[in-house]
Amino acid sequence: MPTFAANQPLPALVVLIGHEPLLVFEAADKLRERARQEGFTDQHRFVMDSRSDWQTVFGVGASGSLFGERQMVEIFLPGGKPGKSGAQAMETIANQCAGQLANDVFTVIKLTGMDRSARETRWAKTLLAAAAVIDLPDVGRAALPKWIAQRLAQQNQHMNNEALQWLSDRVEGNLLAAHQEIQKLALLHPSGEVTLEQCQAAVLNVARYDVFALRDAMLDGDSSRMLRVLWGLKAEGEAPPLVLWAISEDIRTLDRISQSVARGQPLNAALKAQRLFGQREQRARAAYGRVSPARWRRAVAHAHDIDRIIKGLPVPGRLSDAWHEMARLGMSIAASRSG
Repeated sequence: MPTFAANQPLPALVVLIGHEPLLVFEAADKLRERARQEGFTDQHRFVMDSRSDWQTVFGVGASGSLFGERQMVEIFLPGGKPGKSGAQAMETIANQCAGQLANDVFTVIKLTGMDRSARETRWAKTLLAAAAVIDLPDVGRAALPKWIAQRLAQQNQHMNNEALQWLSDRVEGNLLAAHQEIQKLALLHPSGEVTLEQCQAAVLNVARYDVFALRDAMLDGDSSRMLRVLWGLKAEGEAPPLVLWAISEDIRTLDRISQSVARGQPLNAALKAQRLFGQREQRARAAYGRVSPARWRRAVAHAHDIDRIIKGLPVPGRLSDAWHEMARLGMSIAASRSG
């Protein structure tokens, strides 16, 4: 999978991949400006999905520019699933552009939300092999303070670590809103330090929590973040069954791993059997080493009890509020240090 650097000649095809729309569109802006500088002044943009008519994309390149200008074609595929006709179109584009430099047409394909399975499809492998690829990494919670500091530096501002952590908590999971809040600080305050008090007065609480952040905080042993995300999900009106699923899915997985290891299976093999890879494997491995086998067993039973509570059934020894019981369940894992 070739990559693309800013000092290279423009290839015929560039693919932008990332889960953060802000980063994808910022990268596209830079490519667009570069294309204008090199004479690709006739620019066309398409937002496509599995139901789109992909012939409209091919029609642009085939007809040529009305005034003979070089063309830039942008294709945005939210979710990374083009459908059957889109997959065929992607392969056709890849085959036409493979190994070529941009001559009359420069094509940029923006893919957001591609998961592991999507990358293993034939169309994706063909496309990524033929294109110059810009793979944009996610900005997770741990990296967010540094990202904010870099953005502040671009507008000649800075914060101390306490203010950076506070702002990160408020904008976690919503990078576009984080960008907007940082720009707001440039309008409200001059160059130099932005204090915690100034930040608190200016910034809205725009955090957009998701159930996967809740799961990650629980497995990481980050109790305060887990509770913050849980109550954020409740305030945003998230459905309790979905939140319980996020918590209990990994609890059941770790319980199965714990039982397999107890029967003599090596930990690496047990993790692989549960199809855990990458960061999920690292989190599961750390949580397995931190939480006792007996606690995983009790947590599975606790999750079953919460499921009954959500369905309106009383459970002896449990609170009637499913959210509070989910907090207790999550804390039993996050706060565990029993090894």
